[in-house]
Formats: sequence, structure tokens, C-alpha cells
Amino acid sequence: MSTEPKKGWFKRLTEGLSRSSRQMSDQVVSVFSKKTLDQAALDELEEMLIEADLGPRASARIAEAFGAARFGREAGEDEIKEALAEAIAAELIPRQGAFDPLSGPRPYVVLFVGVNGSGKTTTLGKIAADLTGRGAKVLIAAGDTFRAAAVEQLKVWADRAGAEFMARPTGADAAGLAYDAVERARAEGCDVVLIDTAGRLQNKSGLMDELLKIVRVLKKIDPDAPHETLLVLDATVGRNALAQENIFGNTAGVTGIVMTKLDGTARGGVLVPVAQASDAPIKLIGVGEGIEDLQPFDARAFSRSLVGLDAQ
Repeated sequence: MSTEPKKGWFKRLTEGLSRSSRQMSDQVVSVFSKKTLDQAALDELEEMLIEADLGPRASARIAEAFGAARFGREAGEDEIKEALAEAIAAELIPRQGAFDPLSGPRPYVVLFVGVNGSGKTTTLGKIAADLTGRGAKVLIAAGDTFRAAAVEQLKVWADRAGAEFMARPTGADAAGLAYDAVERARAEGCDVVLIDTAGRLQNKSGLMDELLKIVRVLKKIDPDAPHETLLVLDATVGRNALAQENIFGNTAGVTGIVMTKLDGTARGGVLVPVAQASDAPIKLIGVGEGIEDLQPFDARAFSRSLVGLDAQ
């Protein structure tokens, strides 16, 4: 994705996180704006953060950092939010990563993994549109060969983005498709290959075997491929996202995480424990259906939005 967020992105991010931010900031401000920050208040803060899905470990560290910054003082609402945002940002900044497929080798191969319904296909389509909009030649491979609807959805995105497209009949070998897609991309001078995959978690062992086969086949063409493996997680599933990260992260060689659906129904705080549980950084986040609603992850901007503050 382009490194500069488009105009209005931070506003959409704050709106998208409105449920989480209202819950968190209203509770925190109500507790701390009327009394000094004694240990009982900090314990209450820790419980609130856990309830907001930030996870027990991060919540304890944030409460401790918050106390070190403000302990024993009466603080106004803005001061409280600023201190809380800084404490959350400190947790996330080390987990912030960059996604830039145009800076690597050609063709740059990106594998998308995640459960069905996570927003994986839509995320791939948005990235394709962003890349072609920047002048790149992109090939999309519909590697979820078990779901005709996923193939059809990707074809719509490919047409919209002006990207090349490859698909096979339902039930075809996804690894074979991935291999042929990269070979075609090399022959046709494509800059980026985006490969969708299946997400049938009810058949976990079979799914992981299929993903590993895709990776093995790609490495026959290029030992460094896939150059990026993005795990797409749906923020609305809350802490179930942690279980998904564990399943895919331990098997698929994930190099980056995309957190989608950080809209008004999301529990946005779950991004914190996911980021800390994963060996891979958070690279992109999405807050809506539009192409421009998928943007690079900015830990400080996210933290400020999570507590209801504008970006600086």
C-alpha cells in the first residue's frame, strides 16, 4: 500500500473504532477525572482494558505505565486520554511493520491466508487496486479453488483493478495454480502476484497441508517465494483472532498481519494481544469496504483513535 494515508483516513479510523473508544474512554475518564490515581483506580483501569480485549499482560503493563505517568495527580479528560494513548502506543510500536511489494524482486509473490469470512478476498482485491493504481502490473490467482463464490468475487476485483486473473475449475489443485501463476507472471513481466488460498478451518490439517504444498511448489520457482505471507484476521471475532493467529502463524510462515473490519461493530482492542502474540508484525488495517479503507498500520494513530483522540 502507499505509505501516506489518504485524506480523511484518521477520521474514518476514529469512527471505525468508535465502539471500542467510547467504551474505553468513557469508563476511564469517569474513573480518573474525579479522583487521584491511587492503586485501586489503576486496578480498575486494568480490568477495563481486559474487558476491551487488550489482553491481561498488555493491560497490566499499560496500567503500570499509566500510573507511572499520572499517579497521585488529578488529571483532566484530555490528559487522561493522552496518557492512555501513549501507554497503548508503547505496546504496539514494536509490532508495526511495512508492506511494500513494489520494493522487492519481480514478480513479488504475496500469499494470503486466513479463515473464510475474514475479509481475505476483499483485502487481496483492495491491494490489487492500490497497486495497479500506482502503475504496477498485477496477476491475481484464485487459489481458493473450493469456493466458486470466492473465485467470482476475486474476478470482480480483478476487473475493477485492471489486474490479470487466473482461476481453475472447482476442486482443482491450488498448488498447481500457484505455480502456473508465477510462471505466467515471469513470462509476462508482472510486478506482483497475489495468491488467494482456502480457509476451511473445520478441516484444519488438510488446509495446512495444502498451504505447505503451495509454499513448497512456489519455492521450486524462486527459493525466496512467497516473498510475503499475509494473515488476514477479522477484528469482529474478538479474541478468537488469537486462536486463528496461532493456527496459521505456526504453520504458514506468516510475515505480516492484516486486521480487517475495525468498524463500529469491532472490538478494536484485540489488535493489541494479537500483535504481541504473533511473530509477524501488523502491516495493514481496514475500517470499511472502500479501496481507500485499507491502509498501513500506524501504531500511534491507532492508539489515539482507540481512546477517542484525533491523530496528531
